[in-house]
Amino acid sequence: MTELVIVVSTGKGTWAEAAKIISAGEWEKIFIITNDFGRENFSKKENMELIVVNANDELPVLIEKIRKGMSGKISGTDVAFNMVSGSGKEHMAVLSALLKLGVGIRLVSYVNDSLKEI
Repeated sequence: MTELVIVVSTGKGTWAEAAKIISAGEWEKIFIITNDFGRENFSKKENMELIVVNANDELPVLIEKIRKGMSGKISGTDVAFNMVSGSGKEHMAVLSALLKLGVGIRLVSYVNDSLKEI
C-alpha cells in the first residue's frame, strides 16, 4: 500500500478535495502537512499524522520540519502527493523534503469523481 502526502492549508474549497482524496484511496499512512488552523479543524483519522508548519518560516526551516516529520515513517519507495491546497512555498518545502528522503513521487488528484494519478 502507498502512503499519501497531502497539503491541507489555504485555498477556498481545497479541504473538500483533500477529504475526497483521503477517502478515495487505500492508504497505508497519510501525512498531512498543515498549519495551526488545520491542526485544530481538520478531522484526523487513525492512520494520519499531522505535520504542522508555519508558512512564514524560512524555506529551509519548513523543509527540515517536514523531512523530520516523515523521516523513518515512510515504508515504501514512493508516495502519492497532492498539493491542491496550500501555498507554493509549502509545496516547494514538501517536494524538497520528499526528494531529500529519497522517495519517488506520484502526483494524485480527485477528477471526475475518482482518484487519478496525474
